[in-house]
Amino acid sequence: MNHNSPAPLFPRPLRELDRLHLRVMSGAQLKAHGVGAAAAQEQCRPGGPWRQLLPGVFLLHPGPPTGEERVRAALLYAGRPARRGGGGAGAVPVQQGPAEASPDALVTGLAALALHGFAAAPPLNSVDHVDVLVPRTRRLRSTDLARIVRAAVLPAPVVLQGVPVAPVARALADAVAQLGDAGAVRRLLTEAVRGQFCEPAVVVRELTQARLLTRPHVVDAVDSLLAEGRAIAEDRLYAMVREHDLPAPLWNVDLRLPGGPHLGGVDAFWPDQSVALELDARAPRQEEDSVWIEYARKREHLERLGITVVHLTPRKLRESMEQQAAVVRTALMAAGDRDPAAYVVVLPR
Repeated sequence: MNHNSPAPLFPRPLRELDRLHLRVMSGAQLKAHGVGAAAAQEQCRPGGPWRQLLPGVFLLHPGPPTGEERVRAALLYAGRPARRGGGGAGAVPVQQGPAEASPDALVTGLAALALHGFAAAPPLNSVDHVDVLVPRTRRLRSTDLARIVRAAVLPAPVVLQGVPVAPVARALADAVAQLGDAGAVRRLLTEAVRGQFCEPAVVVRELTQARLLTRPHVVDAVDSLLAEGRAIAEDRLYAMVREHDLPAPLWNVDLRLPGGPHLGGVDAFWPDQSVALELDARAPRQEEDSVWIEYARKREHLERLGITVVHLTPRKLRESMEQQAAVVRTALMAAGDRDPAAYVVVLPR
């Protein structure tokens, strides 16, 4: 008898596995508990108490898997479980929960959005596939249950219900990539903004990187997303002025030199202090086009005329409204220390 052979970690008879409260386990985890491959396959015989959901992943009851069990199975299939013992010949996988068992695999797509709490996403038990995000170098194939999505670099996970999940913007991009229904795409993007899951610019950046903005139904949905995001940001801007006792500005006006050229529109203008405020809700995809160039030209022109331009983003308004109110107040108070600005005509926009 070879007394040097490594003993299984926490060996238990089959009837005691229920005590672990894990209804889905990998073959490696079963082996760590003293259940070999042949014994596992025997349990999955027709009419047996177990089922094999994926290669190397077993459901420890005969009924259909729940949505949560399908997610766990997909993660166990795609992830690399951490190991104990330094990775030598005697090292065996450590029993772990879903978040620890899949350090290099994240749930993404519709399943991730369901975990994030999206009402527009189908419930977990209704998702056709569980999309799993893995490094591009992994050699894995998609199956009926688990669809493999690859990334050069995995984003930092959000752990929800013990499950490592892709951030909302990345999960949205992976979901949209599989959807041809314009209405479904629009509902998901709208909920992302209305539900304050993330800013529109972050979503557009992910869609751009995924090369999805060549699809007409996605472009239409993005236009609605940006309009929705701007309306929400404008409401926050009005609230900032009201709640932080700033002087009331002229809202949404055009500026023009007397008898001269049009200088452009601004979201708020304090004529006595020559301070203009611009709410920058542009999408990242506009940074290199004529919209960005025109925006920069307008700002430079106003500042040459002595008009202070305060630049706010929807994210700043959402995350630090008090600080942004202080920025505006400082600009207004500093007006008396500046040279008088050029006279401009203010027109409603």
